[in-house]
Amino acid sequence: MHTIEPLTYLVDGDAEALDYMARLLQAANLRFAPFVRADGFLQAHDPGIPGCAVIDARMPGLDALALQRELQQGGAERAIVFVAGGGDVELGVRAMKAGAIDFLIKPLEAVGFIAAVRHALARDAHERAVRVELQRIRTHLDTLTRREQQVLRHVVSGRLNKQIAFDLGIAEKTIKVHRARVMEKMGATSLAQLVRETLELEAGAVFAGDGVDKGEAEGGSVLSHRPLVQ
Repeated sequence: MHTIEPLTYLVDGDAEALDYMARLLQAANLRFAPFVRADGFLQAHDPGIPGCAVIDARMPGLDALALQRELQQGGAERAIVFVAGGGDVELGVRAMKAGAIDFLIKPLEAVGFIAAVRHALARDAHERAVRVELQRIRTHLDTLTRREQQVLRHVVSGRLNKQIAFDLGIAEKTIKVHRARVMEKMGATSLAQLVRETLELEAGAVFAGDGVDKGEAEGGSVLSHRPLVQ
């Protein structure tokens, strides 16, 4: 499978600052695309390309927070690093609260700048991997019948076959059949995997062996938008 090299979008109305950041990324062998205008960036931005965006907080015509909202409202998942002068710290705090990965103060220090970009690229790669995994689980879930979804919900809740049979008013052997079909359709090789993946979809995160890898799915909790049948 062809791997797309991540791209760093540079958006800064200061041509000198833009050139400086571009030279730092080039020296670090990182691919980039520079823009002196926010509208030019929005027109060229491709959410399907992995990577991040480095955006000046005081872009002419459209400030950083407005630009960030434009991306979010358009459904674009993009890791963002904001850069600004020393007098824009308050704006930086607001940007971080709105979901920015980092906020750097000009003049930029080379090592810190490259470290921030690499961190944003890693975050983007992680979040894309999480979305792919959650979509895989969601696709499997969509193949379940209404009854199979009911059985799955009971299984995830820790109910035994005989308890599920009593709750749903059907024979225990029928529950065993539904349970086996759920395992097959969900692609689960164990009960632990079935429970974990169902909870991952509900949480909008992928659980690592040592805890939770925090990566939100589109729109947050998936099952809260499309719940399993009760």
